[in-house]
Amino acid sequence: MRRELRRTAEHRVRLPLAAADDIRAALPDIADDVVAAIIEEVPSYSDAFAGPMGDTIRSAVQIALGGFLSLASGRSGMHHGTPTAPAVEGAYQLGRGEARSARSTDALLSAYRIGARVSWRAMSARGLHVGLDAETLAAFAGLVFAYIDELSAASVAGHTDELETTGRVRQRHLERLARHLLAGDELAARDEAAMTEWPMPRTLTAVLVPESQVRPVLGALPPRTLQTAEAVGLEDDVLLLVPDAHDRGRSGLLATLRGRGAVAGPPRPWAEVGTSFDRALRARRAGLEGDTEQHLPELVVGADAAALADLRRDVLAPLADLRPAAREKLIDTLRAWLLHQGRRDDVAAALFVHPQTVRYRMTQLREAYGDRLEHRETVPPLTIALAFTPPHGDPGPARPPG
Repeated sequence: MRRELRRTAEHRVRLPLAAADDIRAALPDIADDVVAAIIEEVPSYSDAFAGPMGDTIRSAVQIALGGFLSLASGRSGMHHGTPTAPAVEGAYQLGRGEARSARSTDALLSAYRIGARVSWRAMSARGLHVGLDAETLAAFAGLVFAYIDELSAASVAGHTDELETTGRVRQRHLERLARHLLAGDELAARDEAAMTEWPMPRTLTAVLVPESQVRPVLGALPPRTLQTAEAVGLEDDVLLLVPDAHDRGRSGLLATLRGRGAVAGPPRPWAEVGTSFDRALRARRAGLEGDTEQHLPELVVGADAAALADLRRDVLAPLADLRPAAREKLIDTLRAWLLHQGRRDDVAAALFVHPQTVRYRMTQLREAYGDRLEHRETVPPLTIALAFTPPHGDPGPARPPG
């Protein structure tokens, strides 16, 4: 920490007082711009910055920028020792607060980078307006980013110190809370939630995220999100339990997960999140990604792979003696016939063949199946068996024993 402090304490920038006063007059607007940019670019802070807390944060940003201007203009005389000391202490406590909220420093460091960019853009514009020369502006820029580095280092130190004390203990309680939730143990979950001051949400959504993607995903999710890598059935994923990602909140969650190889189960009442996890796990094992609610037919049909294989063997048994190429064509035709409810022209268009070809193949199928294709009890199993079978490369039904 002391090494970082010397980076600003020993600087050689001296802004003219008139320039510093001009920039200081713009600090309220600059602070508003900084907060607005952070809310837009770091979604996990949008709730934290709303209401009275937002006003408090805006004031803190102004204080930090004011201390920086005092430093840059050579004004000291602060009872804390340096003009930046209050801001550094605030950054340290902010880091501790992030640890107590079970969050990493990723979102906070992103906020610092955004704050540096927005602040520098506004302050440099004011500097040019009052006639600062290029050399002074360059030195001023270096001091801005050194100051942000100093605040970032203070926050990381606070985060680390908190984790070494109460933060680590709280994280263990949160991991136990996740296990109780998955097990459906409501009483134990409530006890752990009370112990860690974790407010019970209306819903929880189970999300499987590859280990390499956990940190960037967490940075965009609500701070109450729970995580565990120890749930039964997990392999290379980490399980996140995301609070209140239902209704409109689900679209934001799915946008965050897009392109990250994640699987999102359905939102469920918090005591039933185990069912959300089960569905996400089945989707992962089936090679599916993204929103499980977009894959419900595949999940239903594939719930018992062995049963589906037996069903396909049984309903396609009349085609077992055909040559593979002929069998594939008839399976394609039968699938299209079921899908288009026997409309010959639609079947022909789907298969890119002449309607007479469809008629010829359906004659073959009726010869193989007899009048069973007209029976109501035959159509449902055929539809299920062929619903998600690849139209080509199908291995065909196994020959029935005997």
